[in-house]
Amino acid sequence: QVQLVESGGGLVQAGGSLRLACAASGSISRIVVMAWFRQAPGKQRELVAIVRSGGGTNYADSVKGRFTISRDNAKNTVSLQMDSLKPEDTGVYYCNAVGPGMGPWGQGTQVTVSS
Repeated sequence: QVQLVESGGGLVQAGGSLRLACAASGSISRIVVMAWFRQAPGKQRELVAIVRSGGGTNYADSVKGRFTISRDNAKNTVSLQMDSLKPEDTGVYYCNAVGPGMGPWGQGTQVTVSS
């Protein structure tokens, strides 16, 4: 497992965009599945998107077509490009591995979308 630090969150109006970054303390090359999660106030943490080592992706229905997850194994980063943001996208966003490589949750990065 590696330590992960999320960044890039902020306050944005509906329809706007943000790009989140997840920086790993070590190599993510051997981690098959990396993911972004989010937790809205009063809600459970939910899976937003995953990216596999080969680049394949899957998205929650709620963000499909608006969010794009990617990974750069050379830079040990995982990104989440968020476009056409909606107020319901508001929450704390976290990245982590899925499966054996999963580690402790970081502080996450706050995303707030105003109407």
